[in-house]
Amino acid sequence: MTTLWKRFKYAFEADLHNTFDKKEQQNPIAMLNQYIREAEKQTAQTGKWIDRQAQLKLQLEKELQEAQVMLEKRTKQADLARQTNQQELIAFAEQEVQAYENRANTLQASITRTIEELFGLERKYEEMKHKVKDMKVRQLQLMGKENVTRAHHQMDRVLQPESAKQAEKRLVTFDDMEHFINRLGNKIEKDHEVSTMERRLEQLTDDAQKNEHAKQEIV
Repeated sequence: MTTLWKRFKYAFEADLHNTFDKKEQQNPIAMLNQYIREAEKQTAQTGKWIDRQAQLKLQLEKELQEAQVMLEKRTKQADLARQTNQQELIAFAEQEVQAYENRANTLQASITRTIEELFGLERKYEEMKHKVKDMKVRQLQLMGKENVTRAHHQMDRVLQPESAKQAEKRLVTFDDMEHFINRLGNKIEKDHEVSTMERRLEQLTDDAQKNEHAKQEIV
């Protein structure tokens, strides 16, 4: 049963990796964005663990301080018990001193180990943050390259449609655009000339009517 489960697990992971590889080939920027989001998520989780480790270190230091205070107190009480030769108190105080000494030593060793572990975690945490930052820089670089590639491709389709293998779907080139603009400009100028002539004829008609009306008034 265990072997079958392992085979199923490995097969699933292989399919998952193949899917990611295909997606990466189809849209590398999208996959990089996904990687960055996952890295940021893991980095944030690591930061929480480091904060928790720091809190544990503070708690251990607090426990050590309390143990040291009680050790000092019981040591003085043991001395007083010896001075008064009270054997029961001496035995109890010495037992307490030994217990607090052991506790303080254990706590001190734990704190030392925790500090070392915390330092290692913080160092790796900084490495993770640098990695994420480097990935974001790489993301910007790839986005820039993708943008330039798309821009060049679009310009090539317009400037040189044949070289872009678009002869069967020939786009308008800048030369064609210029011809179109010239034709449109000529048409506009012609329409303007016609409009001007029409206005002059209308004006001529108006002037003739005014002159005729003036003659009639004089007669």
